[in-house]
Amino acid sequence: MNIDFQRPRSMTDLLDRYRDRVQPVLNMLLECPYFYQQDDPNAFSFLNRYQREFSAFFSEHFGWELIIDAKCARVYKPQWYNSEISQKNRELFNFTKRNECIAFMLLLEFFEHTLEVESITVDEPENLRFRFGELLHYIHQRFHDLYPHNKTEYTEEFVRAKIVRSIMPQLEKHRFLKKIPPPRDEAISDADTIYEALPALYHYNITRLSSPLNPASEAADLVADETKEP
Repeated sequence: MNIDFQRPRSMTDLLDRYRDRVQPVLNMLLECPYFYQQDDPNAFSFLNRYQREFSAFFSEHFGWELIIDAKCARVYKPQWYNSEISQKNRELFNFTKRNECIAFMLLLEFFEHTLEVESITVDEPENLRFRFGELLHYIHQRFHDLYPHNKTEYTEEFVRAKIVRSIMPQLEKHRFLKKIPPPRDEAISDADTIYEALPALYHYNITRLSSPLNPASEAADLVADETKEP
């Protein structure tokens, strides 16, 4: 029996040999902004093995960039071609309100801070988990740091109800966070709700927080710069 061990030279070769594996990977990359290793370990391993062929396919045919690390893959579309689809009608991860933009950056800061405290790296098999109350406390305190003269405005209840709670649906929808359901028949408080920080958070950079922050512009710029669409 002759076995051909030659590496496929293109996506056409890859499809000829492994169509039943290529097609699921392509679909999973396009079904949401992020395809995680934990979604389908076998499919992710196949994508990683043939990253060169997949990258060339997206680049040559669509002008997109394939970005992949140990836990996460995404395709980045740098340009919209249909000008009739307005910005507000595009299915994008994007915050437009000042406080929401800042809260997202503070989530990234909380994420990096907690990783450092708990000595967790991207190579760890398990993702970081935290309680909602921990995130709320951190963001509330940081708003006080950013607005020391507005502490009466940024109460814990205001930050929880009007800021943090308003960003959570998008963070879950676009797969930055995953809510962990409690054990069956066990009631837990809002503060004790557990969230898993998904690997997409590693793809964002919070270095702008170290410079003087103009919340109305810097925060919105960061979200706009980092928003990458499939």
